[in-house]
Amino acid sequence: MLKKISVLAAGLLAAAIAWAAPTVEMTTNLGAITLELFPEKAPKTVEMFLYNAKHGFYEATIFHRVIDGFMIQGGGFNSAMEEKKPRTPALQNEANNGLTNDRGTVAMARTQDPHSAKVQFFINLKDNSFLNYRSPADGRTWGYAVFGKVTHGMDVVDKIAKVPTGSAGYYENVPTSPVIIQNVKIISEK
Repeated sequence: MLKKISVLAAGLLAAAIAWAAPTVEMTTNLGAITLELFPEKAPKTVEMFLYNAKHGFYEATIFHRVIDGFMIQGGGFNSAMEEKKPRTPALQNEANNGLTNDRGTVAMARTQDPHSAKVQFFINLKDNSFLNYRSPADGRTWGYAVFGKVTHGMDVVDKIAKVPTGSAGYYENVPTSPVIIQNVKIISEK
């Protein structure tokens, strides 16, 4: 009987791992942040993020825009505020996926062009419903595509939100001491 229970438990564990969402650990100079990604809701965005993580794109990039009470944005600049050339093309906006920009969710940053997101992302510090997709009847249809959430390390996110910021060239809300993304390691991949 004990052997049957052990076999059953091992099978359930294997099934749970097989169905687990992709997870990454983002190590910064202020601590680690674990993200669970949602490929069933934002397949192209997750695919692009994992591709860039696998190929080391995010190493030595920074959180270059930090607005306490709003969000922290990173993934596109080095500590000299030089933009890193993306390896991936712009994405079709996946904001109409039912996910909302709530505290702790991760979404793609973009320009005014709704289909311009490439590599930069942000972590919401509070519920930012004004960033969500709206129906065409609302007049503003495109939001910012949520593709994951913080599962561990929200204390690190909150610590980043409190760093002093200033201006750097044309950019505002730049940490005065760089918050460096040292690496983004894939822990599990669906």
